[in-house]
Amino acid sequence: MRGGRQPIVATPSTTLVELTWIEKRIEHWIRFGHKVHEQVLDQRHRVVGFAPNTTFAFVRWAANDFGTIISRIDILRAVRDGEPFQTLPFVRPGGDILLKIDRWPKVEQVLQAIDAIEALGIDPVDVAPDHWRHIHNRLNAGHEPRPYTRERHHAWLQRRRAGP
Repeated sequence: MRGGRQPIVATPSTTLVELTWIEKRIEHWIRFGHKVHEQVLDQRHRVVGFAPNTTFAFVRWAANDFGTIISRIDILRAVRDGEPFQTLPFVRPGGDILLKIDRWPKVEQVLQAIDAIEALGIDPVDVAPDHWRHIHNRLNAGHEPRPYTRERHHAWLQRRRAGP
């Protein structure tokens, strides 16, 4: 226990993500998402968890002596028990992949889109899942994605309240 706080315990339905941070070699981090679990394994490794049906962004970057070997961002929805899911390295059991982008120029565009959403005062975890799919599809097709707007966000919140 650190600082007298109780450790947050993962439930069986928690989606777990293994994070590694070895400066300038392997850097895995969460760009956004609300953690419900965190376990520090050692100075360079930890495991974080997300509740079912919540969204988070997982960034992976790695390099060797010759330069970057992987640069990737995945935006996932943590699945509920019994739901189908896609597997992904370092994510247990997996998730509903809303966006999967690799190569730094495109990863940077996704990070800028997240920054723009936050500049609107909107938490990226609350963004319509279709918007992440839109960004994924547009970037993979070599096109500029449309920006997320307050109006679109309001429509998404209304649809979510009315839906099952």
